Amino acid sequence: MDWIQLFFGFFISNALGYGGGPSSIPLMYEEIVNHYHWLDNIQFSNMLALGNMLPGPIATKIAAFVGYEAGGWVGFAVSIIATVVPTAVALIWLLNLMQKYRKSDAVKGMTLLVQPVIAIMMVVMTWQLSANSVHTIGIWQSLGIAAVAYFAMVIKKFHPALVIVCAFVYGGIFLS
Repeated sequence: MDWIQLFFGFFISNALGYGGGPSSIPLMYEEIVNHYHWLDNIQFSNMLALGNMLPGPIATKIAAFVGYEAGGWVGFAVSIIATVVPTAVALIWLLNLMQKYRKSDAVKGMTLLVQPVIAIMMVVMTWQLSANSVHTIGIWQSLGIAAVAYFAMVIKKFHPALVIVCAFVYGGIFLS
């Protein structure tokens, strides 16, 4: 395992992941699945679902799991360092800079105009992950599970972790 690749894979995705975990996940997906092939689509999807059930930042949990899978304990440490340290330093520096220029139209424009890009990145990742589900269990079952999950989280306000656990149980009982 080349630990430099592990470092840069997580450094790039987290340094460019403006907006936190939701915007970092598609970038991490690109590095983990498409670029370095540390996990495949199904493994990434499972890891993302389990990671969302646990407390704490999702990017750190993804880095910990993939780093350990790809490079053992050293890979774990390298990926955590690449995920946490550069972004923490950048956060401190950038927030001080943005605070200094907070009334600038350029700063306001940058923060507003990057939001549609993040939204499209999330849509693309959702499309890619759902394609595996549709291929494996079929369109109707995928749409049914998605509808129930939407209803449970948006209408009934169930915690996403509970919805994920229910999906795991459903899959274990009815799809095994």
